[in-house]
Amino acid sequence: MSVTQDINIENKGPIPTNYGGLTTLVTVFFFWGFIASGNSVFIPFCKHYFSLDQFQSQLIDFAFYTAYYIGALGLFAYGAFGGHDLVGKWGYKKSIVYGLLFSAVGAAAMIIAVNANAFAGMLVGLFIVALGFSVQQTAAQPFASALGDPATGTSRITLGGAINSFGTTIGPLVIALALFGTAKAISDEEIAALGLSKVIILYCCVGALFIAAASLFHFSKKVPAGIIKEPTEKATKAFYGLLIMSGLLIIMFVPVFASYRSVEAKEVARLETVIGGYTKQIDSLGTVPNPTAATQIAQVTTLKNNTQTTHDDLKAPLERNRMYWLFGALCVVIIGLLTFNLSAKKDERGWGAMKYPQLVLGMLAIFLYVGVEVTVGSNLAELLKQTSFGGYKSSQVAPFISMYWGSLMIGRWAGSIAAFNFSSMTKKILTFLVPLVAFGVVILANTIAQYDMTPLYWYVVCVLIQIVAFYISDEKPVRTMILFSSLAVTAMLIGIFSTGIIAVYAFLSAGLCCSIMWPSIFALSIAGLGKYTSQGSAFLVMMILGGGIIPPIQGKLADFLQINNPGVEGYGIHASFWVAALCFAYLLFFSFRVKTILKRQGIDYDQQTGISH
Repeated sequence: MSVTQDINIENKGPIPTNYGGLTTLVTVFFFWGFIASGNSVFIPFCKHYFSLDQFQSQLIDFAFYTAYYIGALGLFAYGAFGGHDLVGKWGYKKSIVYGLLFSAVGAAAMIIAVNANAFAGMLVGLFIVALGFSVQQTAAQPFASALGDPATGTSRITLGGAINSFGTTIGPLVIALALFGTAKAISDEEIAALGLSKVIILYCCVGALFIAAASLFHFSKKVPAGIIKEPTEKATKAFYGLLIMSGLLIIMFVPVFASYRSVEAKEVARLETVIGGYTKQIDSLGTVPNPTAATQIAQVTTLKNNTQTTHDDLKAPLERNRMYWLFGALCVVIIGLLTFNLSAKKDERGWGAMKYPQLVLGMLAIFLYVGVEVTVGSNLAELLKQTSFGGYKSSQVAPFISMYWGSLMIGRWAGSIAAFNFSSMTKKILTFLVPLVAFGVVILANTIAQYDMTPLYWYVVCVLIQIVAFYISDEKPVRTMILFSSLAVTAMLIGIFSTGIIAVYAFLSAGLCCSIMWPSIFALSIAGLGKYTSQGSAFLVMMILGGGIIPPIQGKLADFLQINNPGVEGYGIHASFWVAALCFAYLLFFSFRVKTILKRQGIDYDQQTGISH
């Protein structure tokens, strides 16, 4: 492959890193993290402001991450039939500029939707923003790899991930202040009464930053054009297969969305309003010193309980059917990918990179990795509101969400050390110090924002465990995946079978485990693909779709379990974290399976050097 303007991987000998271009490039990584992590605060806000259930609130993630899939599929379709990669034709530089401008259009759509107080319109705005991100991400990841020696390409991607994680750390804080207007706790009732004017200001600023970044890229002389002249391998069967899979996913989601407009759903909503009225009446009577108040409270409580029973009996089958359709969507992805690979084994013509089992398993790994990374962050806020997990108000969860996304920053900062030419001893020292410094940055950022970080000081123990894991993994992708997947499964089980701060720390540590998985999964999935490497990379980016499917599945499972266990506060949201445990379990399976597959192909990745955490 030849790339114009200062990027030429055919050069012999070590290629010096273009640090000027890399510095400009990593700014887009910041935006991805800032907006994505901010959704974790935006979700509970919208849940109370628009009176949504847990599944409906997760549609924010659904709209955001589905856009990645649609965008990547569109780019792949152009290459499959046009014979040339659209991003390669434009060049990496122009592609990122166009993507940023498209995201700016999404920010404008968000402003219009917020001004109209329309939740559906806000979903459309986020979808457009993420469509722009899909173009940026498709270009930025290989661009980072190409801005220097290919042997250290993964390290530069990890460095971009470290900047991305800085955005994920401050995103929840900034967006929480924008939404709530204060770092102090406010009730869910006060949230419902808030105006959305500050959201307009927020997205005006975000849109302006998108335009500023686009201008920076366009006028920067240090950023090469990055035009790829190599023709794209056609894979028409793969395209039609993905198109069929997309159609089946739509079929699975349509009944879920339609059910919210059914007669039963409208009756459930009416009963919820009645129950809310009874609750307010009971609270009001409890504050009045009236001899008959106790009798009145008992009468209203009886009416409330009877109404609640009718509500639960009506809602339970609705939630069960919705959950079945959502799990059907998950099955479509899993069965679809495995079917594609089996078909490619019989006749590889037209399947392109999908004939490689490590890529197909890696696509599913990326799907579940992004899914679990997002779903833990998105559902953590609801868990923290339960009495047994702290009983925090929606406005108080921002520092915990920040620490979760900051956990990814902690690991990625450590992983990015390999991008620099340090001595072996210096790397070992920095591997110990950098995660602790990153932890301190998260604490400091939240403290400056006037949040109480006292409950999170002892989280440093989890960071120390991660540091030990870094030393043991020794920058080897397979060993890294096995070790961190095992730790993640263990952490999820601890969280599921415990409560209080121990469980909170366990779920937060999912961020520490996820921090190093993307580059490792990516490297292992495209190993041995040869001329299909570029196409395989596009398929992997497409699987960011997992961030749009896994969170709604967990949200709906939480709703369903709670309906069937109404007497146990928070049972549904707590038990729903089995979804995260199963996702990490697959990643552990992938680690062992891909090692075997690559060895059969004569590739032992853990014997290679220069691979980052």
